[in-house]
Amino acid sequence: MKAFVLTKHGSADKAFELRETQRPVPQAGQILVAVEAFGLNFADIMARQGKYEDAPKIPSILGYEVVGRVAEIGSGVTNFQLGQRVTALTRFGGYAEFALTDARAAVAIPEDLDAGVAAAIATQYCTAYYSAYEMAPLFLGNHVLIQAAAGGVGTALVQMAKNRGCIVYGTAGSEEKLNYLRGLGVDYPINYRTTDFADYIKKHRGAAGLDVIFDSIGGKSVSKGIKLLGAGGRIVCYGAAVRTGSSKIGDLRMLLGFGFYSPVPFLMKSQGLIGVNMLKLADNRPDTLQRCMQQVATMILNGELTPHVGGKFSYKEMAKAHDFLEGRSSMGKIIVYWE
Repeated sequence: MKAFVLTKHGSADKAFELRETQRPVPQAGQILVAVEAFGLNFADIMARQGKYEDAPKIPSILGYEVVGRVAEIGSGVTNFQLGQRVTALTRFGGYAEFALTDARAAVAIPEDLDAGVAAAIATQYCTAYYSAYEMAPLFLGNHVLIQAAAGGVGTALVQMAKNRGCIVYGTAGSEEKLNYLRGLGVDYPINYRTTDFADYIKKHRGAAGLDVIFDSIGGKSVSKGIKLLGAGGRIVCYGAAVRTGSSKIGDLRMLLGFGFYSPVPFLMKSQGLIGVNMLKLADNRPDTLQRCMQQVATMILNGELTPHVGGKFSYKEMAKAHDFLEGRSSMGKIIVYWE
């Protein structure tokens, strides 16, 4: 089978090699998916740059989500059939024509569901669902800040927050993205390149503060955000995009930017600092992941959530797809098709 193998860290046009590799064999509890398309996530960029600790050592095959058909079924799996179309979260290995997944990390999808929409279920919308429905549940009238709101997870969080009747503040870095956020229903779009989000929110909320913050940026964004929380407020961190492209000194500054916290102030203000890592959840609580995937898939099929597909690429354009995502001009889900 063909697979994109990460052979070295660096730019997208030099880091990957398209190779013939051995087709994996499903073990007990697994299924093998014949991949129609695979999604890209910002963690892929960090892994390519050697900045994602959970990534396998090179040479390796990246990729967290695939859309395709069940090609083989491991022992003990009874809820899938050969040829059935699915979307699945992969523990890496998704950049290939065939990919393994735990059967509990896959859901069946309709034949006519767009592959980009389906790919958004596994990582981005599950991250958003777990964050906004289980870790920091949203309620009517909550004031919510979503960093990088035009991205894949950001888009999902905006939709979920608006479905719950929240007042949403969303950050983005261009007028095009701000218009996109307005279209999603964001009440207060903020251009982080020209406006300090903390000053903006203080001006609008004053001492009342925010109920929930969803942060994929990391560093100082988190320490500034914590100061914006009102009593009972929570901040959910699920990424560190600020780290991309930074030097070792920059990495240190980023870590220091997060700040160091005692539980006492959080206790006194009834606040919470929450971390979300879906790969760790998949490894240790696959039943929770399965619940999230099933719920998200149902909500999308019912029209309650509508993933935006911001870029479709052929596998021959792999480097271009990575550069597009890394350049921070993308909105929604980025998908790469095998042809």
